[in-house]
Amino acid sequence: MFDDAFFITERQRLAALATRFHLPAIAGHREYANAGLLFSYGELISDQFRRSAFYVDRVFKGAKAGDLPVEQPTRYYLVINRKTADTLGLTIPRDLLLRTDEVIQ
Repeated sequence: MFDDAFFITERQRLAALATRFHLPAIAGHREYANAGLLFSYGELISDQFRRSAFYVDRVFKGAKAGDLPVEQPTRYYLVINRKTADTLGLTIPRDLLLRTDEVIQ
């Protein structure tokens, strides 16, 4: 699932549609898996906000925005919604479950 402001606000509806049509959907933020998508893999939105605060602080202290480095996430989180997997009739391999940061029951 592509991640943008519209999709994140409609995540419950998207999860319901994916489940209704038996589509194993994956997205980039934990909030999607919480809403009922099968997987999410990406950084936490809270981490993005914390890093944004760093940039705002630097700009307020006089740094030029163009001089600030572009950063990539340093930590990615894998979340599996086991309830959705069960609903879709999918078995999550044990080795994948062991690598998962969080399993939603």
